[in-house]
Amino acid sequence: MTEFPKILMILGGVLFAAGLVFQLVGKLPGDIFVKKGNVTFFFPVITCIVISVVLTILLNIFGRMK
Repeated sequence: MTEFPKILMILGGVLFAAGLVFQLVGKLPGDIFVKKGNVTFFFPVITCIVISVVLTILLNIFGRMK
C-alpha cells in the first residue's frame, strides 16, 4: 500500500512533463499552417519527424535492455 502514493507522484510528474512538451507540438518551424477565409489547413511535417525520431530512439533503448 505504500507504493501507491509513489506511483501517483511519478505519474503526475510524467503527465506534467508531457503537458509542457505538447505545448510545442504544432508550433515548430516547418509545420504548414494555411488559413484562408473559413478554411484552415494544418499539416505538422516537422512535428511528425521529431516524434518519429524520439520514439525510434526510445524503442531502441528499451529494446536493447532485454
